[in-house]
Amino acid sequence: MKAAVLGGFGDPEQVRATDAPDPVPGPGEAVVRLRAAALNHRDAWIRKGLYANITLPVILGSDGAGEVAAVGEGVETRLVGVAVVINPSLEWGDDEQAQGPTWRILGLPEDGTHAQLVKVPSSSLFPKPPELTWEEAAAVPLAGLTAFRAVVTRAAVTAGETVLVTGIGGGVSTFVLAIAKARGARVFVTSGSDDKLARARELGAEGGVNYRDPDWSRKLTALAGTVDVAVDSAGGETFAKLLEIVRPGGRIVNYGATTGSPTTIEARRLFWKQLALLGSTMGTPREFGRMLELYGAGGLRPVVDRVFPLEAVADAHRRMDQAEQFGKIVLAIE
Repeated sequence: MKAAVLGGFGDPEQVRATDAPDPVPGPGEAVVRLRAAALNHRDAWIRKGLYANITLPVILGSDGAGEVAAVGEGVETRLVGVAVVINPSLEWGDDEQAQGPTWRILGLPEDGTHAQLVKVPSSSLFPKPPELTWEEAAAVPLAGLTAFRAVVTRAAVTAGETVLVTGIGGGVSTFVLAIAKARGARVFVTSGSDDKLARARELGAEGGVNYRDPDWSRKLTALAGTVDVAVDSAGGETFAKLLEIVRPGGRIVNYGATTGSPTTIEARRLFWKQLALLGSTMGTPREFGRMLELYGAGGLRPVVDRVFPLEAVADAHRRMDQAEQFGKIVLAIE
């Protein structure tokens, strides 16, 4: 098969489309012939050596959609030929509240979806919503699941609440915007790009502010009024500002630390305002199924930034490094 193989750490050219052995399904496993896959920031961080316990070479990619090509022992053969979306949250465990000790994300340590074929546990396969194109279906898994758990399970956003989404434009944040809107919330956003703020308004955000403005938090409060929930991926100083912005009794959900900066929390604000700080990572199979319903019969559509052929995987990584994308970067696979 053809696959995008990471052979070393560094710039996008470290990922090259080349020949790789076809995977063979073992007991309880299936091989999916991929039609499309998508990039996540996780892929760029692994490429740069910013993840623990990386073994090279490895095929990156957590997101993918395609058709079941083969199944291993114990898996129903009727699955062969079925159009599926892959849940990249593998072996979550029995506790809905937190992932178990064997939980991992597809694309490291196992080879991932940036290839013509991928081997996965058959339990991670879900029917592809027929309303979505292959590219749209491939764009959904990791970011959609992360956003769903943050908005629905952890923050429990309800109709009429005001939600702040930091760093709009990335994959997960665009899903957070859509899912919060679908639950009837008013949504406001931040970004370092005025163009991305404008795009967010086109997608239903009521307004936004540029976080490069030193006075952004005050302007956001003046614009949005009372903020019930903040959903953040940045950490660092941004997260500390959220303690000022969110109303007393409000909730702050964090699912990342993209700034790479330490986060200092002023304890006085935390206890005096009765705030709830909620961490969130990926999600359960049940949550994945509920999320897919929103992006099928529910009528939501993921935002696809740009589609590259698998052979241009380095260009796709370069696009992510430039941080100019709005939505998901997708690979078309033949």
